[in-house]
Amino acid sequence: MYLKKILWTVALLGLLVCGFVVYQIYNAIFSPNTQFNNNEAFVYIASDDTFTDVKTSLEPLLKDLSTFEAVAKRKGYVANIKAGKYALKKGMNNNEIINTLRSANIPVRVSFNNQESLESLAGRISEQLEADSISLLHAFNDADFLRETNFDEDSKLGMYLPNTYEFFWNTKAEGFRDRMLKEYQSFWNEERLEKAKEQNLTPEQVIALAAVVQKETAKVDERRRVAGVYLNRIRKGILLQADPTVIFAIKKETGNYDTIIKRVLYRDLEMDSPYNTYKYAGVPPGPITMPDISSIEAVLNPEKHEYLYFVADVSNFGYHMFAKTLAQHNRNKVQYTQWLNEQKVLR
Repeated sequence: MYLKKILWTVALLGLLVCGFVVYQIYNAIFSPNTQFNNNEAFVYIASDDTFTDVKTSLEPLLKDLSTFEAVAKRKGYVANIKAGKYALKKGMNNNEIINTLRSANIPVRVSFNNQESLESLAGRISEQLEADSISLLHAFNDADFLRETNFDEDSKLGMYLPNTYEFFWNTKAEGFRDRMLKEYQSFWNEERLEKAKEQNLTPEQVIALAAVVQKETAKVDERRRVAGVYLNRIRKGILLQADPTVIFAIKKETGNYDTIIKRVLYRDLEMDSPYNTYKYAGVPPGPITMPDISSIEAVLNPEKHEYLYFVADVSNFGYHMFAKTLAQHNRNKVQYTQWLNEQKVLR
């Protein structure tokens, strides 16, 4: 009888211990383990992060890091870290957190516009993706890639069409570059290729001319008219004589793309550069900036008119005065030159 009581007591204690262990395990796995107040918090895990790095990132967000670690080991996450951007929801338990970190990599929106060089593009993208600017620039300038895709030193900037795209945050530099090539190829569909042919331009020339249009006017509703001027000049064999190309030539020669030049001087027009459209006929050998799609479409769908000249309109800043003859243009130009002098804009 006494032995039976002992056995029952031992069995009861065993059940209590087992129940406590089960409760602890259940609590570790299924009890809420977040301590942030917002509805969600984002975690960025780099490609070379270890589990220690993950814990460091999660420490400010979790109530109990030790239970997270225990569950992570049990579920095999410690040896299977996945890079990316992850959203943790308020009130998540360790099981949900680990499942999220294993399979719920969310995309980020990557935007860029009007960079004048691949260096500035690399810097812009590195602020939004894991890839650093050096790896991006290496991918952009890879000789094999450029040769295989028929881009060169002058035209390679035109492959990157300014827009907003979705990427996974941990996208590699080559992955970003290759995606941009696909976007470029997709953009140049049969309809746009036909329109470029109608203007007697290649896609690369369309983008190079669109970049000039982009620099000449910030007003989207004026771009088709400006594009029409340049296409008229090309058809008549007249030099484009676009000041932005001269400014770009100066920047390219000095290597300083941050230089601010508000006024092109007569001596600048003598600069011997294929980008100087006061000396060299036709479209520049490459884009002087990344043109917006609106500027590219302006070149593909130009306004039909007989204008050959334009100059900034100081009575309606941002817009221009257009002329069909040089005499009319020179009259229009007086108001702009006078305004520059009044504002003491010397360079």
